Amino acid sequence: MGHDPGGQDDNTFRAFMNALYNTIDAPVTYFREQIVEPNQKQYPWYHKRYRRVPTIDQCYDDDVVCDFEANAQFKRDRAVDSEILSILRQRYEDCMVYERPDHEAACVPLYKKYKDAAEAWFIKYGDLGGYADARKAYMKQKHRMIWERRNGKLSTLT
Repeated sequence: MGHDPGGQDDNTFRAFMNALYNTIDAPVTYFREQIVEPNQKQYPWYHKRYRRVPTIDQCYDDDVVCDFEANAQFKRDRAVDSEILSILRQRYEDCMVYERPDHEAACVPLYKKYKDAAEAWFIKYGDLGGYADARKAYMKQKHRMIWERRNGKLSTLT
């Protein structure tokens, strides 16, 4: 009459298939759990993690190596921030396509996140041009801080 809840199966074919499955699966599972997993190195990151280097404001004027490292760090940070902005933009556009024609209510939180991230990106990297470096970004930040001290906040983000 089908499957017995007591653990005994009265279907001969199903009992045979379970026995065959356990014959093949048991050694593989044992090998994986007892040998492979205990000896496996754990890699929590799939990309190279760079240590944070001193920023341009921590470098001495004549320290060329520190300037180079700060510029490399700035370019990595800019690439990461640009990619984050691109992902947020793509999520918002996907939401607009998926939720059409009633996308206003569903996509508003994604739009706000994207606009906040775009504003933060422009505050940090905007108007620097294609050949921007850490020193130019630092000067832009300094000029912005001086302007805000004299005139008040520019945006609600900061």
